[in-house]
Amino acid sequence: MTAEYKVHGDVAVITMNNPPVNGLGLATRVALTQGLEKANADGSVKAIVITGAGKAFSGGADIKEFGTPKAVAEPNLLSVILAMENSSKPVVAAIHSVAMGGGLELSLGCHYRIAAPGANIALPEVKLGLIPGAGGTQRLPRVLGVETALNMIVSGEPVKSELLAQQPGQKLFDKMASSAQALQEEALAFARSVADTRPLPLVRNLPCKHPQGDAYFQFARNMVKGMAKNFPAPVKCVDAVEFATRKKFDEGMTLEREIFTNLMFTPESRALRHIFMAERAASKIPDVPEDTPQREIKAVAVIGAGTMGGGISMNFLNAGIPVTILEMKQEALDRGISTIRKNYEAQIKKGKLKQDKYEQRMSLLKTTLDYQDLAQADLVIEAVFEEMGVKQKVFETLDGVMKKGAILASNTSTLDVNKIAAFTKRPQDVVGMHFFSPANVMKLLEVVRGGKTAKDVLATVMQLAKKIKKTAVVSGVCDGFIGNRMIEQYSRQAGFLLDEGATPQQVDKAIEKFGFAMGPFRMGDLAGNDIGWAIRKRRATERADMKYSRTADKLCELGRFGQKTGAGWYDYQAGKRDAIPSKLVEDMIAAHRKELGIEPRKISDEEIVQRLVYALVNEGAHILEEGIASRASDIDMVYLTGYGFPIHRGGPMLYADQVGLFNVMQAMKRFQQNPRDDAKFWEPAPLIKRLVAEGKTFNG
Repeated sequence: MTAEYKVHGDVAVITMNNPPVNGLGLATRVALTQGLEKANADGSVKAIVITGAGKAFSGGADIKEFGTPKAVAEPNLLSVILAMENSSKPVVAAIHSVAMGGGLELSLGCHYRIAAPGANIALPEVKLGLIPGAGGTQRLPRVLGVETALNMIVSGEPVKSELLAQQPGQKLFDKMASSAQALQEEALAFARSVADTRPLPLVRNLPCKHPQGDAYFQFARNMVKGMAKNFPAPVKCVDAVEFATRKKFDEGMTLEREIFTNLMFTPESRALRHIFMAERAASKIPDVPEDTPQREIKAVAVIGAGTMGGGISMNFLNAGIPVTILEMKQEALDRGISTIRKNYEAQIKKGKLKQDKYEQRMSLLKTTLDYQDLAQADLVIEAVFEEMGVKQKVFETLDGVMKKGAILASNTSTLDVNKIAAFTKRPQDVVGMHFFSPANVMKLLEVVRGGKTAKDVLATVMQLAKKIKKTAVVSGVCDGFIGNRMIEQYSRQAGFLLDEGATPQQVDKAIEKFGFAMGPFRMGDLAGNDIGWAIRKRRATERADMKYSRTADKLCELGRFGQKTGAGWYDYQAGKRDAIPSKLVEDMIAAHRKELGIEPRKISDEEIVQRLVYALVNEGAHILEEGIASRASDIDMVYLTGYGFPIHRGGPMLYADQVGLFNVMQAMKRFQQNPRDDAKFWEPAPLIKRLVAEGKTFNG
């Protein structure tokens, strides 16, 4: 059973027990209603206490049941709450640790609430593109006042129980327990003290008004619209709370349910729910069991004090793990350390970091010019120049000095991790840890699994990623792994669009309007156009069949590498990041078209978006088919956390599902007819053809 029933003298205690957060799955809901019936039928029971075992009162809906018939099966949460309200004996919620979403709504259906200090109280449904759906928008304003309740509902952020208990006039908690340990005893005593009180108080009967009604809700709507432009749920939260102040309780409940159900079917809510599940799925590796033993990581070494090496080091320092950075020259070390200091000092200025924390982090950092000083590190990450010969030297040296069982990781963004592992006599200890720049800010970590990488190495790195607050996604070995292999196709399309008649700013504006943080040309200028140039030169020898627009090479031949040189696809003014359209670049592109005998045509924003995004989708499908990524949602996580793909669209693979794979395939066939494009690339991946034929989607 997922809820236990025990009688303590004249009080029945129903304890939800559905780890990890006592999710309100069907079995738990059934057990709660059965417990209520039992207590009401027992003449010796005077009052009922409902609480949660372990580390939560209840975290709300059971995510394992999302989207299944069990999620809405009776008794649903509304029915459970109704049964509590109708109980002939007082029901007391004993809240501790976590009461969120449906868990908080459940407690609001009880007659009384006692809370332990330190409990996190929240209605976070808005983060899934929804509004609370079991009375949260109707009951919370009645116990906390309209403004406090609306702030909590619109933000979805947790607030500590003791802070809410201090709100003047609050009726959320009837009593605060002296401590979490004392909660059970004090809840029993409180239940006994109200055992004979009649009529039993109901939150639904409390008044709900705002003195400046119309003006306040108009102000709230304007604020929320400005902050949540791509998401419908926050504005709907305002509507639902307004109904609480204007309608009878039951009518407000009906309207809340209607809004909740409609939001369930919006693409934005589907995207947010997909991301929520995808993040959890990404940490699971199909053939690496959850109980795989892990290696202990107490000290980390980083090779290279450049931008990447410094950023990588900061992640570990922030997590309290000592780091030793190695460089070839003292000046390089000094430069690297001063950049780390500057980054931390900027955080102090913004009030994001306290001085003592900064000093504590810097005290964990050591530097060296000698590989021997790294010998005892549990993990070493190489962040040197992206060239196989350089990597070879590093890994051969590490193989000679590192202790047995140390994990040897490469931060390579495109190179073959199997080749790198073969430079050592311990390929089982070698793994790719591809951080994204700036490494101390970007959430994504691509964990590249070599052919011989040991399972305990993978399990350790995935766990470590959580510790340093990264979203880790496992990739197999191929050129560019998941993210960079796909972005190459996106960038190739951007180049072809220039050849055919678009300008860099038209392409960037179209994709930014779609929701990307930055278009391909602004992104190139930020990262450095010389990086792509080096890859294309390597491609010319390795994959001569790969077709590119020559515009990017011509740009680099002019020395326009981007922001770092003050000029790229755009012009930049010293000290500013604003991208200013460049006459020189436009003339270069026009001359290039002339050379090729291309008559420029007018290109629609819709075509720009489709060619860029569907290029990601088609390459993503190949990656899935080859087993480089184990699930479509992993590819979405890479693009959402590493490449600025719009959150409200849920990633390229989910976006393709929402557009309809049949429609995506039709568009690809149209692009195949374009003589200036790469017809071979636009042949839909076999996986897409198969899914269309079977009427399925990537994220089934």
